[in-house]
Amino acid sequence: MTETKSYQRGSAATEICNVLRREILTLALEPGTPLDETGLSKRFNVSRSPIREVLNRLLAERLVEALPNRTTIVAPVDLMNFSNFIEALDLQQRYATRLAARNRSAGDLVNLRKLSDQYRDAVHSAKAFETLQANFEFHNAVALAGKNPYVVRQYGELLSEARRLLHIHINFLDAQGRWDVLDDQHDDFVDAIEAQDVALADRIAHEHTLQFHDRFLKALQYRSDDDFQFETTDSRGARTRP
Repeated sequence: MTETKSYQRGSAATEICNVLRREILTLALEPGTPLDETGLSKRFNVSRSPIREVLNRLLAERLVEALPNRTTIVAPVDLMNFSNFIEALDLQQRYATRLAARNRSAGDLVNLRKLSDQYRDAVHSAKAFETLQANFEFHNAVALAGKNPYVVRQYGELLSEARRLLHIHINFLDAQGRWDVLDDQHDDFVDAIEAQDVALADRIAHEHTLQFHDRFLKALQYRSDDDFQFETTDSRGARTRP
């Protein structure tokens, strides 16, 4: 389907990237889906130049993958290596938060409070996409407060990959009506960082990772309507249950 929207000069790549990012993160574009430059150009009614820029941005966020045959696909979600991913995320999250507690500035604290409030607003509004994006922006700001560009880059890559896993987690909580468990998760981070309590920041970051790990695994095992049974009729029209 071709989109007929007109873009302001220089804005096409950013707006198209926002659309595709949202579709990828919410799994509307499934892992492994090919992203053809020509097809995307037709869809968004733009030349291939901004589409190339969009794909490069998404590649940098690890949301797409370039194959050896030059085909670009939506990056797979590698559940087989989930334990390795969690191990790496835990180490980076703890270290990034420790550095933030040690090196944060007054300006960092103002920004972290603001982003924590935005996250809480998204949770209270039960907006799944806005929640996962607010979570990403908060933790990325934690990394920036640590003042180590290598940690910012490495932790940022893991945070970006985690967004689709978080979407699955949020959908699970939404199905159970349990948005409340996501509330106020970031206030403890900011309090520890503000107090420059490195040990406490480390512990909170570690617990945060473990919570995500446990809830995500529950989301994968979740089955709705376990007691639901189909009713059928036999040859005489009598109702039966399988």
